[in-house]
Amino acid sequence: MHVATGAAAGALVRSRLGAVVVGLALHALGDRIPHEDIASKSFELRCGAGGVLALAAVRGPFDPATVGAVASAAPDIEHVLRLPRPGGRKLFPSHRIPGFHRPGGVSAETQLLIAGALLGGVLAAGIRRSERARSRRARQPGSPTQVT
Repeated sequence: MHVATGAAAGALVRSRLGAVVVGLALHALGDRIPHEDIASKSFELRCGAGGVLALAAVRGPFDPATVGAVASAAPDIEHVLRLPRPGGRKLFPSHRIPGFHRPGGVSAETQLLIAGALLGGVLAAGIRRSERARSRRARQPGSPTQVT
């Protein structure tokens, strides 16, 4: 869900710096909304990495949607990798505040459905944007793809 919400926000703000700020804020908000965690960390990792790779392939690695997706998902790296924990506490604020991450609420299945729809929309918009750019280039005089 973090990858998809970060991507959607990044596409909307259309700024890399804005995508980072909004992505991190959305991560905290996503942690605050009561939800079921996906049982398989491996599945969650593969879905997140696949989403980021798809965004990078379609929109480019530095597109605000890709940057927003990475920024929103990045705080969860500390759940997977053993990072330094000053004072024994996790690094990202919403991970260290007791009671901030609440179970229950939105089911894992519903989250996957919403994430798929958001990510699909951002990817589709990127494909449409690429097709429009190719079409404009093909219409330019002297273009190697221009039909005469």
